[in-house]
Amino acid sequence: MTVQAQRMREASEVQLEHLEKLGEALTQRGMQVRMVVPPGRVPSLYVVNPEARALEEHIYAGCGSDGAWWFWWSWAERISATEDLAAAVTAIVRVLASRPSA
Repeated sequence: MTVQAQRMREASEVQLEHLEKLGEALTQRGMQVRMVVPPGRVPSLYVVNPEARALEEHIYAGCGSDGAWWFWWSWAERISATEDLAAAVTAIVRVLASRPSA
């Protein structure tokens, strides 16, 4: 295995670890989640609001140019640092809410 292939495998493992933690936290908040790992592509966490199934999103984990790991929306906007799991969960639940919070 080349060094580059090894780094890509390691990055994929880190992505999956972050997404699994996020998935567990979102499940506790009532969201439905499923890991999506297409061959040769970046893994994502598919998140659905069970109260309004049209409210769904793919969430990604990736290393930014600053070297820190971040959760990302599908439109390539940062959600929060992976270290701040609570902020990521709050933002995702808010965006996928079926009604505005008071």
